[in-house]
Amino acid sequence: MNHQQTRSTGDGALLRRYEYEDGWIVAADLGADAENVSVDTVGETAIVVIEGDGEPVESEFELPSEADSVAVENGVVTVEGQR
Repeated sequence: MNHQQTRSTGDGALLRRYEYEDGWIVAADLGADAENVSVDTVGETAIVVIEGDGEPVESEFELPSEADSVAVENGVVTVEGQR
């Protein structure tokens, strides 16, 4: 397993990428309830929108390849794919 912490800035999301022989996982700790988070993937990009008080906050991050699955649980977005 290869682990990379790709971004952790101030109050921003903590983004980690784990690479395995047959696949990868990208996890972002958003600290938001699942019902307030939507995630779409387009090619090798994940687009995350967090609804809350005021304007929605949108963020994008790169993926190693196209995603196979996306889940949001306990404020953590997990995107998985194959090599």
